[in-house]
Amino acid sequence: MPSVLSVLLVALAALSVGCAQAQEPERALPGFDTNTARRTIDLDELLSGGPPKDGIPSIDAPRFVTQEAASAWLADREPVVLLEVDGAAKVYPLQILTWHEIVNDDLAGRPVAVTFCPLCYSAVAFDRRVEIDGATETLSFGVSGLLRYSDLVLFDRQTETLWQQFTGEALVGDLVGTSLTVLPAQIVSFAQARAAAPDAPVLSRETGH
Repeated sequence: MPSVLSVLLVALAALSVGCAQAQEPERALPGFDTNTARRTIDLDELLSGGPPKDGIPSIDAPRFVTQEAASAWLADREPVVLLEVDGAAKVYPLQILTWHEIVNDDLAGRPVAVTFCPLCYSAVAFDRRVEIDGATETLSFGVSGLLRYSDLVLFDRQTETLWQQFTGEALVGDLVGTSLTVLPAQIVSFAQARAAAPDAPVLSRETGH
């Protein structure tokens, strides 16, 4: 039968191991300089979607064509994202967004990000401006290669904060506590987009990739 001293030594050893584990530094995210000490989620909720960070390239210098030109390769029934801001509109075909997932663009003088998650079939557009230390900053977004609840996780190139596409909420990083402003975008057919916004330019297949 173990002595009282033996039991105490075992308990102290277990306590020491527990304290050492509690004091371990925050787990880094491979390939990211994200401040993981600031987060609203458990890092284990972030799963690899397969491609690495920027393995799916965002479109950062988008080109556009007329609806007539796009009709040569875009059928009337094909799905597109129609974004309308302050009376201006643009059309983003899903056949392009499926391969890039994020378009950093400007519309009506407003910096916007048009995002699409093929796994969830969810299209959400955001205003890329946020308040940082009392100043307005414009972010540029990339595809992190990570998923949370099977949904696209974005990262911004300025702070490498990670963002949930569904909500526009900062999950991990310096900008935790910030949410992006959602803009009125919807998935419609190309024919519906043409009827609703006949002058809206269409994202070109010439993506630079």
